[in-house]
Amino acid sequence: MMPPGTEFDRLYEATYPRILRTLASILGDVAAAEDCTQDAFLRAFRSWHTWKRDAPVEAWLHRIAINVAISYRRRRALREVGELVRRLGRPEDPDPTDRALGGDLLQELRRLPARQAAALVLRHLHGYSNREIATALGVPESTVATRLMIAKRTLRARLGASARAISDTSVPWRVPPVE
Repeated sequence: MMPPGTEFDRLYEATYPRILRTLASILGDVAAAEDCTQDAFLRAFRSWHTWKRDAPVEAWLHRIAINVAISYRRRRALREVGELVRRLGRPEDPDPTDRALGGDLLQELRRLPARQAAALVLRHLHGYSNREIATALGVPESTVATRLMIAKRTLRARLGASARAISDTSVPWRVPPVE
């Protein structure tokens, strides 16, 4: 059941400023918050029939809006990773990481979730600090540290005894010069 036009219009006018402020706080970008707020109201209008009348409508709208903002941040972070890869450039053939990292390690690195693999590569192949990685990926330093920890734990478990090379975080991985 679609909401009557005037009822939804009144809801929009009453809640728009609060939803916008919430999303602007989450995103740190007023233009993005405006886009996400509009998207959230559109989604709310389309799914009006799912709103349970015993729940406050503004709380329901906030949940939709926050989910839209989270999705927006994910897409933005993925775009930024793509831009970083384009800036750093792709390795030339033959792939020097194949020799530097070893076949098993490289294979397991590629099996990791993309965000964990990106953090590992930026840290150990390129030598970036957690702060630099956080800036590049648009996430908090603590998120970078968590991704690195989980990725290393996963690689150690998958690689067994050969994982000692990844245990030493004091020295970044070095790629030998291409001959």
